[in-house]
Amino acid sequence: MSRNGASIAPISVMVVCPNTDFLSPGDMVPGKPKKATWSSLLALVAVAFSWVYPAYGQVPMPNWQGQVRAYVEAKDWDSAMRLVEREIARAPQDMDVRAWRARVLAWSGKLAEAEKEYLEILKVSRTDPDNWMGLAGVYSREGKIEDARRAVSTAEELDPKRSDIHAARARILRTAGQRNEARSEFQSALHLDPGSTEARDGLVSLRRGAQHELRFGQDNDRLNYSADFHDEFVSVVSQWTSHWTTSAAGNFYQRSGADAGKFVASITRRQSKWGAFTLGGAMAHDHGVIPKSEALFDLDHGWKTGETRFVRGVEFDYAQHWYWYQTARILTLNGTAVVYLPQDWAFTLAATGARSAFSGTGAAWKPSGTVRLEFPLKRWGDRRLSGNVLFAAGTENFAIVDQIGSFASQTYGGGWRFQITARQAVSGFAGYQKRTQNRTDTSFGLSYGIYF
Repeated sequence: MSRNGASIAPISVMVVCPNTDFLSPGDMVPGKPKKATWSSLLALVAVAFSWVYPAYGQVPMPNWQGQVRAYVEAKDWDSAMRLVEREIARAPQDMDVRAWRARVLAWSGKLAEAEKEYLEILKVSRTDPDNWMGLAGVYSREGKIEDARRAVSTAEELDPKRSDIHAARARILRTAGQRNEARSEFQSALHLDPGSTEARDGLVSLRRGAQHELRFGQDNDRLNYSADFHDEFVSVVSQWTSHWTTSAAGNFYQRSGADAGKFVASITRRQSKWGAFTLGGAMAHDHGVIPKSEALFDLDHGWKTGETRFVRGVEFDYAQHWYWYQTARILTLNGTAVVYLPQDWAFTLAATGARSAFSGTGAAWKPSGTVRLEFPLKRWGDRRLSGNVLFAAGTENFAIVDQIGSFASQTYGGGWRFQITARQAVSGFAGYQKRTQNRTDTSFGLSYGIYF
């Protein structure tokens, strides 16, 4: 049995001394080498073939693994699997061939099936580190980080001097956000194999890139019942580690001759098991047109479903936001679901329930909802242009006092984002809102971000 999965049947050829019927009289001259006639050579070939032929059906086609890899590179998963299944039918007890089925399942994004196949293989053959390493990779992509660590540890116990096993452990640690530990493992892999491109690329991937986003923006509202509104903002988002992120922003409002401003800040903690938790708040010079203070918390969690499926992943978010005005108190409960689709498409569905309480009146709940579709438009190397469209109904905006609790609306809008370089991006939006009492709001805005 070979390492690459081909079963080699033993071949024995017995050489029989031919009798003189196969030799010419001249071949029998003493001291002269005997020369086989054509008939004797054919007889020997026939004998050899009679021994080889029974084993021929047991030998897989040469280089079938190369054919599988070619299908995989072309993402022709069905052809790759058919070829693997044919080889399994030839040698059903060969666990190396079964491992190819597990690999193709993993490469094609069928992670649950790949996990099951690896576990079945390991019931029979528990001493092959490649199978433990393959299972660890599947666990890591499924988000089962602790299971992945245990599997790759078993692979390392079986063969502690393999560079690729240390690199596999490093990738798992990197996925878990343990960058320092991942860096140490990649260095160990490079020490064992100085020529390992996998280890070198891994170390490059751990170089800290842009940690901060500085963004400037300006929004405008053209109203048919009042003077135009204008907003400006500047924000900084900083990812200090893989677990901690902070955000701070200053917003400035011009509303019917009154100027107002507020400062907003939040902190986010991310954990691979339970997602992200954000806590934040705001303080303002309100001038009676924006909230005096705000508080919020947000819970976010997502799941990957597979790179080749129509739904690549799902993300759920729940948030509560409190707004305190001079004459009103608002509580919003927000639920959002994002469905990630192939080729960077995404669909978002959001619902909000707003509880408005004004001085001297009772509290009332108002619902609203939004649907949004994001899609790619064009790509030029690292430069990318994407767009989105949305529809919203209800009381969507709680930034200013004339937009709470007293009207219903329908909003139609869209936007775009242009990634200029890895360090710069610009985005814009436009929308039209139709409200009760024949009021309308036409809005548009632009923002520019720098990453450093």
